[in-house]
Amino acid sequence: MAQVTIEVNGRPYTVGCEDGQEGHLRELAKMFDGQVRQVSKDLGQLGDTRLFLLGALLMADELFEMRGRLAALQGEVARLQNDLARTETKSVAALEAAAQRIEKLANG
Repeated sequence: MAQVTIEVNGRPYTVGCEDGQEGHLRELAKMFDGQVRQVSKDLGQLGDTRLFLLGALLMADELFEMRGRLAALQGEVARLQNDLARTETKSVAALEAAAQRIEKLANG
């Protein structure tokens, strides 16, 4: 298990992670630090626990909104796939009907 020192609101914290996940953990910490710093900027210095709680709640709110958007987009993709399948079925039927008419005309 790897040990990584991250910085949140100007303070270092050493945390463990799976080997190879250090860069990912640093990126997550950078995102969280940005949230905490924004809360601190907006509300003033509240103490680490309260800043961390508010920062985590803001990130959870973003995650909640993104999950909602993802679900809506997945629904739209499913609807479009159904529309495409119906259109393809209609197109095949129209081509088959046209081919039959052409064959009748050719035969006479």
